[in-house]
Amino acid sequence: METQELHRGRLIDHIQLVVKDLAASRKFYEAVFAELNIPMGGSGEDFFWADELFISTPDSEAAQGELSGRHHLAFQAKDRAMVEAFHRAALKNGGRDNGAPGLRPYHPGYYGAFVLDPDGNNIEAVYHGEAQRSAPSVKVTF
Repeated sequence: METQELHRGRLIDHIQLVVKDLAASRKFYEAVFAELNIPMGGSGEDFFWADELFISTPDSEAAQGELSGRHHLAFQAKDRAMVEAFHRAALKNGGRDNGAPGLRPYHPGYYGAFVLDPDGNNIEAVYHGEAQRSAPSVKVTF
Protein backbone atom coordinates (compact mmCIF):
# COMPACT_ATOMS: atom_id res chain seq x y z
CA MET A 1 0.00 0.00 0.00
CA GLU A 2 1.36 3.41 -0.91
CA THR A 3 1.88 6.04 1.77
CA GLN A 4 -0.91 8.56 2.04
CA GLU A 5 -0.83 11.99 3.61
CA LEU A 6 -3.92 13.81 4.87
CA HIS A 7 -4.39 17.12 6.65
CA ARG A 8 -7.07 16.97 9.31
CA GLY A 9 -8.79 19.59 11.41
CA ARG A 10 -11.23 18.94 14.23
CA LEU A 11 -14.61 17.16 14.56
CA ILE A 12 -15.10 15.82 11.01
CA ASP A 13 -13.15 12.81 9.78
CA HIS A 14 -14.82 12.66 6.37
CA ILE A 15 -18.01 13.52 4.50
CA GLN A 16 -19.50 11.66 1.55
CA LEU A 17 -21.69 13.34 -1.05
CA VAL A 18 -23.51 11.02 -3.43
CA VAL A 19 -24.21 12.88 -6.67
CA LYS A 20 -26.27 12.41 -9.83
CA ASP A 21 -23.62 13.52 -12.33
CA LEU A 22 -20.07 12.67 -11.26
CA ALA A 23 -18.44 14.44 -14.22
CA ALA A 24 -20.27 17.71 -13.50
CA SER A 25 -19.39 17.48 -9.80
CA ARG A 26 -15.76 16.69 -10.53
CA LYS A 27 -15.47 19.72 -12.85
CA PHE A 28 -17.00 21.95 -10.15
CA TYR A 29 -14.95 20.65 -7.21
CA GLU A 30 -11.63 20.48 -9.09
CA ALA A 31 -12.06 24.15 -10.00
CA VAL A 32 -12.98 25.40 -6.52
CA PHE A 33 -10.35 23.22 -4.82
CA ALA A 34 -7.68 24.63 -7.15
CA GLU A 35 -8.59 28.14 -5.93
CA LEU A 36 -8.52 26.97 -2.29
CA ASN A 37 -5.16 25.17 -2.70
CA ILE A 38 -6.74 21.80 -1.84
CA PRO A 39 -5.18 18.98 -3.86
CA MET A 40 -7.30 16.18 -5.25
CA GLY A 41 -6.58 12.98 -3.36
CA GLY A 42 -7.62 10.34 -5.83
CA SER A 43 -10.35 8.99 -8.05
CA GLY A 44 -11.91 5.90 -9.52
CA GLU A 45 -14.64 5.09 -12.00
CA ASP A 46 -17.43 6.03 -9.57
CA PHE A 47 -15.78 8.39 -7.05
CA PHE A 48 -13.18 11.07 -6.34
CA TRP A 49 -11.93 12.60 -3.12
CA ALA A 50 -9.94 15.46 -1.60
CA ASP A 51 -8.91 15.42 2.06
CA GLU A 52 -12.08 14.90 4.11
CA LEU A 53 -14.56 15.03 1.21
CA PHE A 54 -15.48 11.85 -0.71
CA ILE A 55 -17.83 12.23 -3.70
CA SER A 56 -19.37 9.26 -5.45
CA THR A 57 -22.17 8.03 -7.68
CA PRO A 58 -25.15 6.16 -6.24
CA ASP A 59 -23.68 3.00 -7.81
CA SER A 60 -20.50 3.14 -5.74
CA GLU A 61 -20.20 0.50 -3.03
CA ALA A 62 -20.11 3.09 -0.24
CA ALA A 63 -23.30 4.87 -1.42
CA GLN A 64 -25.59 1.85 -1.25
CA GLY A 65 -27.67 3.18 -4.16
CA GLU A 66 -28.88 6.43 -2.52
CA LEU A 67 -28.24 10.11 -3.22
CA SER A 68 -27.10 11.97 -0.11
CA GLY A 69 -29.53 14.90 -0.23
CA ARG A 70 -28.79 18.60 0.25
CA HIS A 71 -25.93 19.66 2.53
CA HIS A 72 -24.07 22.79 3.53
CA LEU A 73 -20.27 22.55 3.47
CA ALA A 74 -17.92 25.42 4.33
CA PHE A 75 -14.31 25.37 3.17
CA GLN A 76 -11.63 27.50 4.82
CA ALA A 77 -9.94 30.24 2.80
CA LYS A 78 -6.69 31.97 3.73
CA ASP A 79 -7.92 35.46 2.79
CA ARG A 80 -10.71 37.44 1.13
CA ALA A 81 -9.10 37.11 -2.31
CA MET A 82 -9.30 33.32 -2.02
CA VAL A 83 -13.02 33.55 -1.16
CA GLU A 84 -13.57 35.69 -4.25
CA ALA A 85 -11.54 33.34 -6.48
CA PHE A 86 -13.57 30.38 -5.15
CA HIS A 87 -16.82 32.14 -6.06
CA ARG A 88 -15.66 33.01 -9.59
CA ALA A 89 -14.36 29.47 -10.24
CA ALA A 90 -17.58 27.93 -8.95
CA LEU A 91 -19.77 30.06 -11.22
CA LYS A 92 -17.57 29.27 -14.25
CA ASN A 93 -17.73 25.51 -13.57
CA GLY A 94 -21.38 24.64 -13.04
CA GLY A 95 -22.10 26.38 -9.73
CA ARG A 96 -24.95 28.82 -9.12
CA ASP A 97 -24.67 31.94 -6.99
CA ASN A 98 -26.15 31.60 -3.50
CA GLY A 99 -24.48 34.63 -1.89
CA ALA A 100 -21.78 36.83 -3.41
CA PRO A 101 -18.52 37.35 -1.52
CA GLY A 102 -18.90 39.73 1.38
CA LEU A 103 -18.93 40.31 5.11
CA ARG A 104 -21.49 38.30 7.05
CA PRO A 105 -23.01 39.07 10.47
CA TYR A 106 -21.92 35.75 12.04
CA HIS A 107 -18.95 37.37 13.82
CA PRO A 108 -16.65 40.35 13.15
CA GLY A 109 -14.41 39.69 10.15
CA TYR A 110 -16.45 36.74 8.76
CA TYR A 111 -16.08 37.02 4.98
CA GLY A 112 -17.81 34.35 2.92
CA ALA A 113 -19.29 33.39 -0.42
CA PHE A 114 -21.96 30.79 -1.15
CA VAL A 115 -22.70 28.76 -4.28
CA LEU A 116 -24.90 25.81 -5.12
CA ASP A 117 -22.99 22.87 -6.61
CA PRO A 118 -24.46 20.85 -9.52
CA ASP A 119 -26.59 18.82 -7.04
CA GLY A 120 -27.88 21.84 -5.11
CA ASN A 121 -25.54 21.53 -2.11
CA ASN A 122 -24.80 24.90 -0.49
CA ILE A 123 -21.02 25.25 -0.72
CA GLU A 124 -19.24 28.09 1.05
CA ALA A 125 -15.73 29.47 1.26
CA VAL A 126 -15.04 31.45 4.42
CA TYR A 127 -12.24 33.64 5.74
CA HIS A 128 -12.65 34.34 9.45
CA GLY A 129 -10.36 37.37 9.48
CA GLU A 130 -6.90 37.85 10.90
CA ALA A 131 -6.03 35.09 13.35
CA GLN A 132 -3.09 33.08 14.60
CA ARG A 133 -2.98 29.33 14.03
CA SER A 134 -0.81 26.98 16.03
CA ALA A 135 -0.32 24.96 12.83
CA PRO A 136 -1.76 25.08 9.29
CA SER A 137 -3.29 21.62 9.77
CA VAL A 138 -2.77 18.33 11.50
CA LYS A 139 -0.69 16.11 9.22
CA VAL A 140 -1.51 12.39 9.30
CA THR A 141 0.73 9.95 7.43
CA PHE A 142 -0.09 6.26 7.14
